[in-house]
Amino acid sequence: MAANSQYAILLNKLVDSNLLTQQIIDEAFEEEKKTGKNILKVLVDHGYVKEEDLLDAVANFLSMEVADLSKLSVERDAINKISASTAKFYNIVPVRIQGDAVVVAVADPLNMKLLDDLRFVTGFNIKIVIAKSVDIKKAIDRYYGEEEESLGDVIDEAEKISGKAIIKGQGDVDKLKEIASQAPVVKLLNMVLLRAIREKASDIHFEPFEKDYKIRYRIDGICYDAAHPPKDLSLAVSSRIKVMANLDVAENRLPQDGRIMIDISGNSVDLRVSTLPTLYGESIVMRVLDKNVVSLSLDQLGMDDDIKSKLRALIKRPNGILLTTGPTGSGKTTTLYSCLREINKVEYKIITVEDPVEYDIDGIIQVAINTKIDLTFARTLRHMLRQDPDVLMVGEIRDSETAEIAIQSALTGHLVFSTLHTNDAPGAVTRLTDMGVEPFLITSTVRAVIAQRLIRKICQKCKKAYEPQKHELAELGISGEKAKGVKFYKGEGCSECNSSGYKGRCGIYELLVLDDKIRELVVQRKSVAAIRNAARATGMKTLREDGTEKIFSGITTAEEVLRETKEYS
Repeated sequence: MAANSQYAILLNKLVDSNLLTQQIIDEAFEEEKKTGKNILKVLVDHGYVKEEDLLDAVANFLSMEVADLSKLSVERDAINKISASTAKFYNIVPVRIQGDAVVVAVADPLNMKLLDDLRFVTGFNIKIVIAKSVDIKKAIDRYYGEEEESLGDVIDEAEKISGKAIIKGQGDVDKLKEIASQAPVVKLLNMVLLRAIREKASDIHFEPFEKDYKIRYRIDGICYDAAHPPKDLSLAVSSRIKVMANLDVAENRLPQDGRIMIDISGNSVDLRVSTLPTLYGESIVMRVLDKNVVSLSLDQLGMDDDIKSKLRALIKRPNGILLTTGPTGSGKTTTLYSCLREINKVEYKIITVEDPVEYDIDGIIQVAINTKIDLTFARTLRHMLRQDPDVLMVGEIRDSETAEIAIQSALTGHLVFSTLHTNDAPGAVTRLTDMGVEPFLITSTVRAVIAQRLIRKICQKCKKAYEPQKHELAELGISGEKAKGVKFYKGEGCSECNSSGYKGRCGIYELLVLDDKIRELVVQRKSVAAIRNAARATGMKTLREDGTEKIFSGITTAEEVLRETKEYS
């Protein structure tokens, strides 16, 4: 966006008028490159300039009307011209009909792509006025409310694209791009993305089968059906996604990875795209990284006070290794980022190496590995040590080479954060020995291991008390005596939680601190069970025990804790 000459001219005028300095603009450009967030939004969000002053400057620059939507009378005929889903996706609101054009209020009139997309998707001539983003959101809520065309209607419109034309387009780049840019296909994908953001989906799955095509959302760790478009549309949808992610549209025999930075409902959203050839077409998964959803704070993760205070003491140590462990999608990276946020101060040089970088944090140097050019974890880690860091984060210890360099980094006075894939905290220690790390090196460097899972929280809107089954209590190790006087809850299912009974997630944790007794067992190469028993004897709560406490607190259900801690059965 910053490359747009209109932005450059406007920013120069803001410098000339002393509203901004060149240094501020340079900093904003850097953030725009990292986050994909529009530079005008960066300037306002960071408080570099007041939104009112910026709107006036843009309006003067473009000789454009500034619309005060809190006072302006919006014409119902204009609202009827543009669907609710289009208004919500692009964060615009139609205000009046002017001749043969619909006049819409936008927050960024310099975004020519937005104007082109609106003309294309709506089929109308569009004229724009400028308004505050927050006022636009309020106007959308006021004039559209819950109204929205159904996904079924959009699919029916997209279905009118001839299946034969789509099939003929296979392998022809120009034809595929033409199919991908047809308005019904664009509207269909826009609505799928809009709903995914609204429902806080972490992933969107596009799955072709022999006679079916499914779109599913993963919400709170569970997949739900979102839509079943006609099978003929799978090529059109996958081509549209590839165009957006700058992937090879004609390549459908090899996996591809890409990234889409997009504004949805006025929020900057980062979509990581993965394609995989299957028997019946390409399976595509979009990982949704919405910074408005994730809270990178130890206080928001669901840790109890005892674990939190121990962890805060550990991350203030000048050296050593702190490991998080658990399966994919258990929140390990979020925990590490939250730790980094705690110690992200001007006196520390912090560097991370990740695959990929999931969340960018001001003040932290972040490196994305690239195996295509041999930029591996181990190679990057070696070079990171020459950058004079205080704190290092390694996305994952995958092999003995990375483990050895992490160990050496800790021995030479660095604080190192990383992740491993093991079932529990004691298992992380034996995993390192399996990689060939000598036990005396583990005991000299590893300070603690956090194992974790993400469990779904009971929906507060439909939360009801219930009597748990005896077998549930037995599986959890809860005696009848202990269960007396405790209220158990579950969600009955409502519109707020998609009838699942759950809304949102939090973590359950197991913190193993390596004290003298544990170190002695590690040096003796004792079993995971022996290390676990010793840790529990000194007060370590297991994942299941932490989950049980959250059941007693009415946060989650017995069924959910059992599902996420099966290995303790």
